[in-house]
Amino acid sequence: MPIIEQSEYNFPSIIHRNRHVSTIYAALFKKFEVPGYTREKHELNDGDFINIDFVVNDSKKAVILCHGLEGDSRRTYNNSCATYFQQKGFSVFAWNNRTCGGEMNRLPRLYHHGAVDDLDEVVQFVFKKGFEDVYLIGYSMGGVQLLNYLGWTKIDERIKAAVSISVPTHIATSAQVLKQGFNRVYLKNFTIDIKRKLKYKAAQFPDFINRDQIDKITSFDEVDQYFTAPLHGFASRDDYYERVSPEFSLKDISTPVLIINSLDDPFLGERCYPRTIARDSAYVYLETPKYGGHCAFPLRNSTYSYAEKRAFDFFESCKSA
Repeated sequence: MPIIEQSEYNFPSIIHRNRHVSTIYAALFKKFEVPGYTREKHELNDGDFINIDFVVNDSKKAVILCHGLEGDSRRTYNNSCATYFQQKGFSVFAWNNRTCGGEMNRLPRLYHHGAVDDLDEVVQFVFKKGFEDVYLIGYSMGGVQLLNYLGWTKIDERIKAAVSISVPTHIATSAQVLKQGFNRVYLKNFTIDIKRKLKYKAAQFPDFINRDQIDKITSFDEVDQYFTAPLHGFASRDDYYERVSPEFSLKDISTPVLIINSLDDPFLGERCYPRTIARDSAYVYLETPKYGGHCAFPLRNSTYSYAEKRAFDFFESCKSA
């Protein structure tokens, strides 16, 4: 029954009991040096590309890091996780979704929560470099991509385990929560960033993307309804939300995966805590610390977070199981 009833995470201070303080500090104020990555532009089968940052050693074990919405390979949470796993003897591969990482892609397509084909390209990239034990870690949207990949795809036995952190397993519920109270600040920032990219895309493909419609966007709902859904083959925003929500693919997962979702995460609604599925699954583990915010989980007297330390411990437990 893989529900972690008692999380070992202890909040570092009274101030970090506030979900927004934890979240904003981790996103804006915490700094962590970028690892000494090599970057490779990886050509995709559809004529597009993604950029993959990596640092390798002589071991045969590697971890793949999947970033969140409007993030990139060099976000602070990725940097600290990458460095932590390097110190544990892992090679690290941190990939950038299309349009992310400082370079616009070639095609009209952007990225979305169900882009498991691109994640599979990264996995195959790692396999071709000879790694035999591969682990996956995803943050927020990257966690959704990771869970969908495990649920939708025939998984190679070289994928040993995965950890999904601060992950909206039910997208529609998360979208509703982000419209409430102070959470609207996060949503507004996402909307501004996405609109900037859409305008760039409209200049690239004026006959394909309606610039006037972009100027009329006032909410993230409109981003998903008029752009994310039709650009990626979904009938509507609601169709998109349902089809890419891991809630509906978790039952098909047969690779050990740990979901770490704090109960105070401002991005998550009640359906983002899949207790029933975890209780009935032999592979899906759910840990719900009382505190931690969104992609935060700060630790006292440490530059690392609980998330990467817990991920490593989970991977070690899967090896010994």
